[in-house]
Amino acid sequence: MCGLAGFVGAGSRSDLEAMTAALAHRGPDGEGFHVEPGLRLHLGHRRLAVIDIAGGAQPMWDGAHEVGVVYNGEIYNFRELRRELEERGHRFATDHSDTEVLIHGYKEWGDGLPARLNGMFAFAIFDRPGKRLYLARDRFGEKPLYYFHRPGLFAFASELGALALHPRVSARIDRRAVVKLFAYGYIPAPLALYEGAAKLPAGGWLKFDMESGGLQAGTYWTFRIEPDEARRDTGALAEELRALLIQATRRRLVSDVPLGIFLSGGIDSSTILACAAQSVAPSQLSAFTVGFNEPSFDESAEARAVARHFGCRHAVEMLDLERARALLPEVLRRMDEPLGDPSILPTHLLCRHTRHSVTVALSGDGGDELFAGYDPFLALWPARLYNRLVPRGLHRGLRRLADLLPVASHNMSLDFRLRRTLSGLSHDTPMWNPVWMAPLEPGLLNDVLEQPISAEDVYSEAIDLWERPGDLGVIDRALEFFTHFYLSNGILAKTDRAAMMCSLEARAVFLDNDLVEFCRRLPSRFKFRGGQRKRLLKKAMAPLLPESVLRRAKKGFGMPLADWLRRLPAPPRTVPPGMNHGRLLSMWQAHCAGRADHRLALWCWLSMDAMIGSHAPQRAA
Repeated sequence: MCGLAGFVGAGSRSDLEAMTAALAHRGPDGEGFHVEPGLRLHLGHRRLAVIDIAGGAQPMWDGAHEVGVVYNGEIYNFRELRRELEERGHRFATDHSDTEVLIHGYKEWGDGLPARLNGMFAFAIFDRPGKRLYLARDRFGEKPLYYFHRPGLFAFASELGALALHPRVSARIDRRAVVKLFAYGYIPAPLALYEGAAKLPAGGWLKFDMESGGLQAGTYWTFRIEPDEARRDTGALAEELRALLIQATRRRLVSDVPLGIFLSGGIDSSTILACAAQSVAPSQLSAFTVGFNEPSFDESAEARAVARHFGCRHAVEMLDLERARALLPEVLRRMDEPLGDPSILPTHLLCRHTRHSVTVALSGDGGDELFAGYDPFLALWPARLYNRLVPRGLHRGLRRLADLLPVASHNMSLDFRLRRTLSGLSHDTPMWNPVWMAPLEPGLLNDVLEQPISAEDVYSEAIDLWERPGDLGVIDRALEFFTHFYLSNGILAKTDRAAMMCSLEARAVFLDNDLVEFCRRLPSRFKFRGGQRKRLLKKAMAPLLPESVLRRAKKGFGMPLADWLRRLPAPPRTVPPGMNHGRLLSMWQAHCAGRADHRLALWCWLSMDAMIGSHAPQRAA
């Protein structure tokens, strides 16, 4: 895993070095630079050496010095692509570098390169004959890429904080991004925290013409569910899925440095361990777990049972309030862009714990999105019935009654779920899922905004996706929402930040190209039916996993945030732009007094507070 930075236009080598140095945690094993004054081109790279340790330094060039690349990620099918390119006459200088495949792949396929890659990546390719830069990001956005374009400057970097170190990049906070953060719990691409900056969306590309200064943007791949209803043989589908899972895991076991597995004891992480055990002797596998002293959040006992079942090495790290309080300032400060997901704290502890032993870890990210694993899937059909039968007046009364319930702080408490469900049902169907997941539902969001905004404007991206043409049911439309928005902008951003803070590479097995292609063609009844989630995944893994894992209820990777927030000494010091400080303080006080549960909104406030002072000094836009 690595970090990249660069720009064309105004700026100096010292600017490039400052941007690149800010990415040292992403690449502690080396750095590289390329500057061409005539083209005003600056490329910088920080390297975490994982594949071809001796030969993978960057920027990397072809033999003629016509095509160069700076790159962050792993290409899991690099061996197959290398063989194909060699058959076409390409000659490689490195022994087995996946980076060099990008160079020759670009020379062979040009803009068609990203669609051929099975992996996680963000890269910038300098095409000297074409006098252009070509940038791309992987299909789901596992690896981040920010950019800034104004007359006289095109700049990019793996992190927003690095981008903001260029003196021409504004570090003024975009109020639209603040609204989206409190509405979604993340800032959806292409929006970024700073005015003028942008995130390249998952599956996206950029072309920068170095002569004209023009920038083009587009998409080479978008996740779409296109169910093949002719697929009916459950047994055959389960066997195919199991084979694809084993193949995807095997691809991600390739490493020149020690590798481990995140293990919660749930179906997704246990599946990865089981599949890894088909390729590697279990005694040679290492699994890592984080646990909590609060029982409703703790999964360490289940993880220990799974590790014992397979006979792998297993290490557990516990997180309690005092340790969380000590970690909190550092994690918030280093998130790079605010996130409304407090599980970044235990995720970082897990990553740091893992990094003591290995450099690469396999994760279960994507399993819930591909196989309908989240709680909202349980609510979709009852919600449709409720929406048809319950008048608006009665609904408002039920909401008031739910607000009278005592506020509990344990994991997925009844009052928490009931309030969430009813808040979503106060809006039209396309907004159910984002409101159910929201740190602040539209009514409360408008309470804290200096200038109110309509719910339709707040959730415009989610509404557009839900209402796109196509004959999909509510399950498939919800799967598309979670995959496009929550996975790419939330879950994967959280894992990337938490892992990169300690120079750990995290690999998502479920996001393998072949596995995803299978899942997007799979009819929804094989994912969710009769209240059962991940139906086909459980059937596929039944021969390899203990029955206790298959029957275990989903717990989710949360932490006792509601209770912990009540024990913090003081609220955040700053006010997010465009928000009412008095209203935020009243929410803090109500939460701390146990009269309300504003855990996610307050975490967003803490996250924003850390971001306001963590990057480059604020400058006028």
